[in-house]
Amino acid sequence: MEGIDCETEVALDATRNRYGRTVNEGAAAAVRAHRDKAAVEAYATHLAPHAEALLDAARLVLDELPPARYLAGWRTVLDGLAASAAEIRLALDRPAVPGSPADRAQNTALWPYLVIWAEHGPIASNLVGQRDGRHHKAPLTGEEQQRWAERARAAQLRGDLELTESWYAADGQPITLAYLVEDDDSTVVALRGDPDVPGWQVVGHYAHSYEAGKVLPVPVPPGVLRADASRFNRPEPAPELSLQDLIRDVVEGRSASDASNALLEAVQRGFGAGPMVRLQELLEASAQFSGALETAQGRQIAARLSALGRQIEFLIREVEGAAEDLGATVAVLPPHRTPILPSRPRPAVDTTPSTPPPRANPPLSHHHR
Repeated sequence: MEGIDCETEVALDATRNRYGRTVNEGAAAAVRAHRDKAAVEAYATHLAPHAEALLDAARLVLDELPPARYLAGWRTVLDGLAASAAEIRLALDRPAVPGSPADRAQNTALWPYLVIWAEHGPIASNLVGQRDGRHHKAPLTGEEQQRWAERARAAQLRGDLELTESWYAADGQPITLAYLVEDDDSTVVALRGDPDVPGWQVVGHYAHSYEAGKVLPVPVPPGVLRADASRFNRPEPAPELSLQDLIRDVVEGRSASDASNALLEAVQRGFGAGPMVRLQELLEASAQFSGALETAQGRQIAARLSALGRQIEFLIREVEGAAEDLGATVAVLPPHRTPILPSRPRPAVDTTPSTPPPRANPPLSHHHR
């Protein structure tokens, strides 16, 4: 479904103009019809024969998991997956004539149920993956835990405890992998709890992350920021002007109203919001995300982002005022600002994007599980 979705977005982009408006409705409808058909075929081939068994196995595992805040939500997800599978099965058992209007209508009607499986099916498959019962197989003794915790806290104070990966175990506790560096030597340690709050524990030490991954609890699926968000059923993008377009409008403008209008476009609110307003929305969403992490550092970053959002709101109001004042000047550029003609006629501008300059080598990152 992710592959189908990516192909669909590329094809839909070809039906829109530079501002994101769909200008070829017929082609867009054909793209969506192709998407619906491909999704039905993929489900029928790869998942339909196994959906019921997958859900039964997931429910058995769910009943055996230790109590946690999200188990009720997962049970609701499994019920929703079962209902969606039933609707899809009814349609697959009564197929329409391939390529007919009824066939296209049936595929379109099935798309929302297929989306449910695409977005929430991984919860069922992850639950089945918990069946190996993998919990921490080699817990440290109390004395060892204390000794390793002291070493890790000392390294944290020195800035030598490098966090690399985090996930939640089935019991609701966060597990974090970190490199503990001592005398130019590093050891992978596993921490239980929030590393930025006193009380976290070291529950294991390993030669490398692969060894840690073999014995530590299996990750459960991470949560979502907004329960109603859907990457496969996104609304039509709102038309918008890029900052490059607005800068060009100012550079090519002749009157004060040209520059004023470009500034006002940048701070326009509502459906076709301008770039500055979108930036504020991004900061607000990121602040919500950081706070939803429910970690000490996440809450601190959420406060910073919220403060930046308020500063952007102040700037938006200032830009609005300056733009209105600029438009009220009723002025044009003086004629002595004459253009400079090129020594020879310019060739047509190549619309192919220029090759970006080579980037500096990025910092090394750690990939584990």
